[in-house]
Amino acid sequence: MKDGFVRVACITPAIKTAGCVHNAREICRLAAQAAGQGAGVLVFPELCLTGYTCGDLFLQRTLIDGAACALMDIAGQTALLDALIVVGLPLFWHSGLYNCAAVIFHGRVLGVVPKQHLPNYGEFYEQRHFTSGKGVENETILLGGQAVPFGTDLLFAHASLPDFVLGVEICEDLWVPQPPSGKLARAGATLIVNPSASDEAIGKAAYRNLLLASASARLCCAYAYAGAGQGESTQDMVFAGHNLIYENGTLLAQSGRFAPETIYADVDLSKMASERRRMNTFEAVSGMRTVAFDLPVRPLELRRKVEPRPFVPSDPSALAARCEEILTIQSAGLEQRLRHIQGRSAVVGLSGGLDSTLALIVAVRAFDRLGIDRSGITAVSMPCFGTTGRTKNNAQQLAQAYGVSFREIPIAQSVRQHFADIGHLESVHDVTYENAQARERTQVLMDIANQTGGIVIGTGDLSELALGWATYNGDHMSMYGVNASVPKTLVRYLVAYEAQNAQPTLGGVLRDVLDTPVSPELLPPVDGKISQKTEELVGPYELHDFFLYYFVRCGFDPAKIYRLARGAFAGVYDNATILKWLQIFLKRFFAQQFKRSCLPDGPKVGSVTLSPRGDWRMPSDAAAQLWLDQAQQLKP
Repeated sequence: MKDGFVRVACITPAIKTAGCVHNAREICRLAAQAAGQGAGVLVFPELCLTGYTCGDLFLQRTLIDGAACALMDIAGQTALLDALIVVGLPLFWHSGLYNCAAVIFHGRVLGVVPKQHLPNYGEFYEQRHFTSGKGVENETILLGGQAVPFGTDLLFAHASLPDFVLGVEICEDLWVPQPPSGKLARAGATLIVNPSASDEAIGKAAYRNLLLASASARLCCAYAYAGAGQGESTQDMVFAGHNLIYENGTLLAQSGRFAPETIYADVDLSKMASERRRMNTFEAVSGMRTVAFDLPVRPLELRRKVEPRPFVPSDPSALAARCEEILTIQSAGLEQRLRHIQGRSAVVGLSGGLDSTLALIVAVRAFDRLGIDRSGITAVSMPCFGTTGRTKNNAQQLAQAYGVSFREIPIAQSVRQHFADIGHLESVHDVTYENAQARERTQVLMDIANQTGGIVIGTGDLSELALGWATYNGDHMSMYGVNASVPKTLVRYLVAYEAQNAQPTLGGVLRDVLDTPVSPELLPPVDGKISQKTEELVGPYELHDFFLYYFVRCGFDPAKIYRLARGAFAGVYDNATILKWLQIFLKRFFAQQFKRSCLPDGPKVGSVTLSPRGDWRMPSDAAAQLWLDQAQQLKP
């Protein structure tokens, strides 16, 4: 459970209808197995102590008492297991029979939650036997000689982990217009469990998945659903034992159907809490009772897959769709800006690198959307001290292939004059040497835009903004930054997508751009090849994009980010390398905020952006010490 991770198990036992003793024994056996696998929350199906399909046997006191005895037997037999166990059973209280879920921990029944919405349509007739739990609050029920909290107002909260709060709803409760889980989540529940007995019919499994995906996303929670299966009577229905675990709209685990199965997932409850902190529309409610438990906090060897590229879908078809959508958003944003200013000209500094290539692609799309001739786009190559023949040629070929205007303006003479003016030696290859070139290029672009009555299209990407890897008032500045919320790892895939769909000549140039090392080309080449490689200086962009996503989007602390990165990049980077670049990321991210505080306009395309007018507001002089202190205490 360290770092907010909790392993959840959804378990479908093979039961005997009305066989409480057998069912309790099977539940205990499976509970021990799941706890042995490190699961801290075990969810069994609705009415699993008796079976859901007992019919009028539910009216028999023998069955009701047998279920209550079986419940206490489970509590005793599982007393040494470090797990919350949720089981379904019928309970009689105040002249009513209730369809309930009992939460067991360390030999005690912590609380009992009654089902609120009883289906009485189609094949269901629960109202024949059960009483709705609606309005049952602040009550207790006597079980095994002990008073146990009873009602729909119960939450189960970990004593020392504030992000671990469990709420319970039962089967049909999820299917209604206003499920109880809404109130439970607003009251603090980050994990909703649902013991269910949903019979199988054509198309129902897909709808079940849709419901859980929607509920978990809308409530910013993890949702664990355990379905009844083998052993239920098939007199009129078949139960398939469909188990599902979702987290904020994402499927983490799913069982097969028509055979008993246990599924596991390591849910990230601290991530759910972080999501809610971001949303001021996630309104809290009060008036719930909280039952505390103290499950031991132990390190969990994560079984969940951590994608090394969180901005990039792993599925090829999803990636293609994502690329097309992003390019459409970028070009639509630029289209609207050009439409607003009645502009028919755009200027792009085309270096032959990835970012400027993407900016050109977006500009071409925007002009095509507007029906303006592409010759209104002026691509400018500005070779200087570090420019190689490869990138220079690629820039010219890209312009030709796209049918845009092209200008080559060498800037070495202008930069040398600037060095003379400020008294800087050309032989001193320091930050002044580099930034003078970047600022000269920006001046050229701005003045050409004035000549043509157009705007300068920015090329810098999200990763560069996060690291401050941009020259202030140089490539940092433009009149519209189309790549401002696109991370470097995704830029590469966008250009590759364009190459895949381009005609052969253009596709060949784009593929060569993809193969070119990332570089600002501000230092002289060696033997005609790029000597200044960005990732050797500031670190691998795939690591920095990973850090950026979990730091900004999820609000994780350095220790958790480091833990996730170790798993995501195992076999790619050693721990010392990951930790080194994480510390550099934190230092640069805090130190370079001043550049992000005055960014030009640009379209948001994903869930992470650093626009000072959009998702990220941070003082430029914020201290990084708390984060650095934690990072420096971590061990490779």
